[in-house]
Amino acid sequence: MHPYQDPSRPVDERVEDLLGRMTPEEKAGQLFHSMLMMNPDGTPVTESGDGSRRELTTPQLIEDRQLTHFNLLGSYGAREMAQWHNAVQEMAASTRLGIPVSLSTDPRHSFTENIGASFNAGAFSAWPEALGLAAVGDPELVFRFADTVRREYLSVGFRTALHPQIDLATEPRWSRQSGTFGSDAKLTGELVEAYVRGLQGETFGTGSVSSMVKHFPGGGPQKDGEDPHFPHGKEQVYPGGMREHHLEPFRHAVAAGCRQMMPYYGQPIGTDWEEVGFGFNKGVVTGLLREELGFTGIVCTDWGLLTDAPIFGELHVARAWGVEHLSVAERTAKALDAGVDQFGGEECPEVIVELMASGRISEERIDASVRRLLREKFLLGLFDERRYVDPDEAAETVGRADFTAAGAAAQRRSLTVLTDGPLPLSGRPRLYVENVDPATAESYGEVVADPADAELAVLRLRTPYEVRPNRFESFFHSGSLAFPEPELNRILGLLTAVPTVVCVNLERPAVLPEIAEHAAALIADFGASDGALLDVAFGRAKAEGRLPFELPRSMAAVEAARPDVPNDTADPVFAHGHGLELRLPD
Repeated sequence: MHPYQDPSRPVDERVEDLLGRMTPEEKAGQLFHSMLMMNPDGTPVTESGDGSRRELTTPQLIEDRQLTHFNLLGSYGAREMAQWHNAVQEMAASTRLGIPVSLSTDPRHSFTENIGASFNAGAFSAWPEALGLAAVGDPELVFRFADTVRREYLSVGFRTALHPQIDLATEPRWSRQSGTFGSDAKLTGELVEAYVRGLQGETFGTGSVSSMVKHFPGGGPQKDGEDPHFPHGKEQVYPGGMREHHLEPFRHAVAAGCRQMMPYYGQPIGTDWEEVGFGFNKGVVTGLLREELGFTGIVCTDWGLLTDAPIFGELHVARAWGVEHLSVAERTAKALDAGVDQFGGEECPEVIVELMASGRISEERIDASVRRLLREKFLLGLFDERRYVDPDEAAETVGRADFTAAGAAAQRRSLTVLTDGPLPLSGRPRLYVENVDPATAESYGEVVADPADAELAVLRLRTPYEVRPNRFESFFHSGSLAFPEPELNRILGLLTAVPTVVCVNLERPAVLPEIAEHAAALIADFGASDGALLDVAFGRAKAEGRLPFELPRSMAAVEAARPDVPNDTADPVFAHGHGLELRLPD
């Protein structure tokens, strides 16, 4: 037995022993945090994929390229995920040094489905989006949520959460707001502290899930609200001079002991920072994050900064904003010089080997990052008792009844009553429903097929967005927040024909002054089931939500607002913090 394999030895001793045995190729492999998919039956993918990502198979990535950090794409059953995790760990155990795999995931406990950002709950317990947790504004609820996530993740083998996302929702058009805690920096700071405690525990160790907080130093102020996954959204701007304000939540995250940090794609424009993406930005990663904020953990770039790659069969350029002219090797060296430890969504360790061989990057610099990455694996117990998971336990834990009930209760609490009108409802009215499951509605009233026969209608809507032609970009809902005129006229026709309770899912701040004026009652949701909505509407549950951002009056007001300034639109329909409390029946 080598010293690094001996669990009785101190972690730092084990790290140094393993580091001293590694070849340049094995070290380079640690610096990449790539993606895997699995077969639905719980077996690793051993043949080329469907074009949704790079075409390397799981054995090629683990055995040939010697990668040991991956995030899982797609939704699967709990037992199958646990079986897959164990098969991947067995594959890693058969390599020369047997370094275990660290598995990560984007959020999996809510309603959004975006292969580039999050997955719907599926087998896991379903909770509101982060915006909904912010609408409740209760750090204890966020702690219970994160603790539930921790326990469900542990059971299937996820040891790193690619969340929480603590950007401030200051640009109403930005597509990533549903994953944030809204526009309030102070509240976001309080909630991220609770979130990190829930994921990592009071002491970081074998029962923890490592939190990768994102997107440093705050990704909210995107020019025109476009997303920097794409070239037309790369610019991040601060016309209101609020750069420091966006840093406040990250100070809380570091103070809470978050283990990992993800710089954003954005390219800052018009500041004293170098105008390159944050993953290449030494003043931000080393100067601000490391030196000023005192962060000592792992810095992992956002996905796909180095190489062009196909997604769903369509080629996407590397998100190397500001350094597009550099070669892949030059981009890699610049990011390492900036202070990053790991490259998300990339799998080109040969570039690191070449940089070391040429002397452009010293082996000591690579060792500094590998040391951090290995230490995390040892602390999490991946070399010892936590290498494998129990599929039976996973099947019992994921979606457990008490976890599911807690998530359902949080959904009800997060609903936000904007106008109350006839609420709470009573009796069993004749109901016309749209975008509501009729079978669910039958428990509350007599469902009719024609609005003319109804005493009341219940209409669920989603925030408008502009459809983008690129398949990957179509998941990122961007552009106008106003309902197109034909759709608006159809909605207003229903509201005029029958008193209607309207519920709008606010993944972004919808522009809805006409709907607010004509709806009998208006409710906002941030991820809630039909049953949760109807329970609140009929007074069976209490809604506690308050708007985590303002709702603008017009797109002209949105376009005139400053992207870095919270709640900056003129004369909003509903202000930040608005929410009514319904009186429940005795």
